[in-house]
Amino acid sequence: MKSILTSAAIVSTIFANSAFADGGTIRFGHDNKTDPFENPAHACTAVFSNLVTSGTNGSVNVEVFGSNQLGSAAEHVQQVRDGIIQATLTSTGALASYYPRIDVLNLPFAFNGNASTYAVFDGEFGDELAADIEAELGDVVVLGFPDTGGFFAVTNSKHPIAELADFDGIRIRTMTLPSHQKIMQSLGAEAYPLAWGEVYSGLQTGVIDGQMNPVPIISFANFAEVQAYMTLTNHLFSPYTMMINRAFFEGLSDSERATIRTAAENCVTASRGLSRIIEASDRGLAGLMDSIEVTALTADQRAAMSAAAQPAFEAHVAENMDARAGELLGMFKASVAEANASTYLD
Repeated sequence: MKSILTSAAIVSTIFANSAFADGGTIRFGHDNKTDPFENPAHACTAVFSNLVTSGTNGSVNVEVFGSNQLGSAAEHVQQVRDGIIQATLTSTGALASYYPRIDVLNLPFAFNGNASTYAVFDGEFGDELAADIEAELGDVVVLGFPDTGGFFAVTNSKHPIAELADFDGIRIRTMTLPSHQKIMQSLGAEAYPLAWGEVYSGLQTGVIDGQMNPVPIISFANFAEVQAYMTLTNHLFSPYTMMINRAFFEGLSDSERATIRTAAENCVTASRGLSRIIEASDRGLAGLMDSIEVTALTADQRAAMSAAAQPAFEAHVAENMDARAGELLGMFKASVAEANASTYLD
């Protein structure tokens, strides 16, 4: 926390001594590359910026600071809460430091496909989750849940993974989320939490054997250079949470707030669209298949992994999180089941 406060103080000083004194400026920080054609997060912010500026006739403009220019994802959350910057989109791992209940979204092997994720996060559960985040943090407004790149796949340097037994002895990098570690352990792998900036070198040197991420991230991080095998497990879907400082937002006019809400909806749509395009292009799965052996799971193989991982995850939530988290997990499961049934009919 000390480093977060130090970074916040530095950023505050920079803005206080710069030309960023305009009360109608949204300073939007994120930790992704700043190419809207290669990164879902920046595509989201680019659309948001354009629609806010044009929709308010310039009374509100957006300045985007990507690539960790203002600090880490966790630092961005604190900066938004403090009003140093006005907006961010952040991973579940970074948000968990401030809102541990976000971990319920890591229910493994929950979704049947992308369409189900849209229905869940755009529907009643998404509204309930947003309201709970706002109530707990108090100083933010949640604008939506953009796509981080799609479902997680697992890569490794040892051998193809198709059965539960294939995870045995494989050291998989996870985020520093205990739930991610629990999921990998339940599948038989050795979970190894490691900072994102150390993942490539860890794979290269053999400190870790593999990692898990959405396909676009695997592609852009050049993991195929240091990994030989990839399994399309689709075991996690972990959206960003997009948020804005509450005091700033409530200080705007009704019209400006409506424009920001609409821009955020389009931002989410852009992140999803680019994620699907990347997955299908030579910058995604098609390109990776030229340099890494890809395994797609059968329904039975995925069901066996789900049977091992879901009970371990639910036990983790029951043992380590509060009653409200249990309620949200129940709502999440019900919403996912309804979405799966309605979007993937037999």
